[in-house]
Amino acid sequence: MYDTTRTESAVSQQDIKISARNVQVYYGDKHALKDVNVDIQDKTVTAFIGPSGCGKSTFLRCINRMNDTIDIASVKGEIRLDGEDIYDRRVDPVQLRAKVGMVFQKPNPFPKSIYDNVAYGPRIHGLSRNKAELDEIVEKSLRGAALWNEVKDRLAEPGTGLSGGQQQRLCIARAVATAPEVLLMDEPCSALDPIATGQVEELIDQLREQFSVVIVTHSMQQAARVSQKTAFFHLGNLVEYGATDDIFTKPQDSRTEAYISGRIG
Repeated sequence: MYDTTRTESAVSQQDIKISARNVQVYYGDKHALKDVNVDIQDKTVTAFIGPSGCGKSTFLRCINRMNDTIDIASVKGEIRLDGEDIYDRRVDPVQLRAKVGMVFQKPNPFPKSIYDNVAYGPRIHGLSRNKAELDEIVEKSLRGAALWNEVKDRLAEPGTGLSGGQQQRLCIARAVATAPEVLLMDEPCSALDPIATGQVEELIDQLREQFSVVIVTHSMQQAARVSQKTAFFHLGNLVEYGATDDIFTKPQDSRTEAYISGRIG
């Protein structure tokens, strides 16, 4: 079990956005995530790294209760967002997902116009009172995703007609349109070419000024470029968590060092 005490003393309680304690995840009989304890800071990019099947995406999906959608999944332990237990039965998962946006591995724009892709969330959550307010949210979200200048003259065209990199930035605009507090990204660049990857990485760096960003990535180079904090997962365990520079240059655990150096994974 990873011990959080090594880093907690350096982080004030006000900086902590997400707090997880003794989190376990089972898929049927498979124990996929074991006793995870971690505090994730606000206005910070936190990268989850580790070999395939190590639990990093499983834990990411716990943060907005996406595992609720899997019949055989069960989650135990406690995850708090701003001190509130997100698994409390009084918490509405739909409302939670408005506060905790998610961007998936492959761009998945809705089969709707560019405008309607971004307007979808604000509409269903009642975030605008009229068309002018909705227009403002759409423009602000597309600007936030560094996409406005490329699409402002074709908002009525289908989102599926954009390039792969543009589609992923559209999905980011869609995620930020509900004014979330946390943005989860599950390998958001794995389906993109190097140029589009660079654009999304620049965007991630800008987004942390507004959000707590958590990114799962199979690329250690990407984690080193975009994150301030890194968590290393292995065989369902959170092995080590700390400042990204420390994880990559002076890891405390031999398993982390073995993964960083390419001996496992």
